[in-house]
Amino acid sequence: MISLKPFRAFRPPRDKAYLVATRSYVSYSEDELDDKLNNNPFSFMHVINPREGRGLKPGPEKYQHVKDRFAEWCEDEIFFQEKEDSYYLYSQLKDGNEYIGIIAAVSVEDYIQGRVKKHENTLVAREEMFTDYLEQTGFNAEPVLLIYHDDFQLNQLFARYIEQRAEYEFTSTDKVYHRLWPINKSSDIELITASFAKQEALYIADGHHRSASSARLADRAAKSGNPESSAQYFMAFLIGEEQMKIYDFNRLVKGDGSKKPQQILSELEQGFNIEPKHQETFRPQKLHEIGMYLEGEWFKLSPKMGSFDPSDPVGHLDAEILSRNILDPVFGIRDLKSDNRVDFAPGTLGLDFLERKVNSGEFQVAFCLFPVSVEQIKQVSDEGKTMPPKSTYIEPKLRSGLTIYPID
Repeated sequence: MISLKPFRAFRPPRDKAYLVATRSYVSYSEDELDDKLNNNPFSFMHVINPREGRGLKPGPEKYQHVKDRFAEWCEDEIFFQEKEDSYYLYSQLKDGNEYIGIIAAVSVEDYIQGRVKKHENTLVAREEMFTDYLEQTGFNAEPVLLIYHDDFQLNQLFARYIEQRAEYEFTSTDKVYHRLWPINKSSDIELITASFAKQEALYIADGHHRSASSARLADRAAKSGNPESSAQYFMAFLIGEEQMKIYDFNRLVKGDGSKKPQQILSELEQGFNIEPKHQETFRPQKLHEIGMYLEGEWFKLSPKMGSFDPSDPVGHLDAEILSRNILDPVFGIRDLKSDNRVDFAPGTLGLDFLERKVNSGEFQVAFCLFPVSVEQIKQVSDEGKTMPPKSTYIEPKLRSGLTIYPID
């Protein structure tokens, strides 16, 4: 049983939503951040990355600037708080794919008890940093992306709202079409709440650190004598598993000059069947096909029988096969999180991106993987295991500033 509830979001008025909404802070370069701050007075970057805090390390002084700027925006009515508890239906159209789901508050207890399931490990230092940020600023602007089992009644309800005029309707500069509808009708709220109460589990698609940090914050609130605070919930965007789009997450490896291409191919023959594709671009068409770009040529790598355990939900992932049978034994790369010889490229960048990186000499070899499936994510999560780093690149990527969850 999943405990979901509506909340009174802070959000921009209709005429400013398209100006306020931003991509994730980490996706902007310094030049892009400067452009936002110089040319858009309503960009949410003015709140989460104010000029007064630029250059400061994460900590109380920086977070206080964020809190102060948020308070100023509320006073200036760039943000207002919803009068009624609401769910928020959100639609995003990108590259011909439409993603429709619900923004809601999800119980931290469901995360602690394992009903909100994870497939990645988190770093304690990052958890603590984000917990401090949430506690001091008093709001959460980045929803966790959760997957649920598609529900016919929910789909019917969403379809009814989509036929109505959206509260927000705009296209962002990255050519993504956004729409949002507040849902505050009591019967519709009851239907949504009851539908998710019947779900056995939710699965984290993106936002493992945000989920873990919210759990830490809830624990702090309970220990301080405030167990009923809004910190016992966290904001999430919930999307049906059939709608979610998972792209490949590929690897680029730097050479150290110790191994020539022919030696690499020779060592790979021990665990893989190798099919040269020459200059023909190769993208894996099914599970257990790995594309390799080396010295201007593409190769199809197929792991030999007995080189991995098909019954192991992690061991049969192509990212794990690549790590165990290629990156470690051939290149000596054992820790993907810390080894600077390996880099990651989402499939949205295309295979020509991999080719350019290798042709430039920046990397010696590139590996292209077949995308992980929803079923693989669920299987790993259900067994309490974790995937290798950067195994999935998932759409949609949400924008910050459209709905803000108040914590204090």
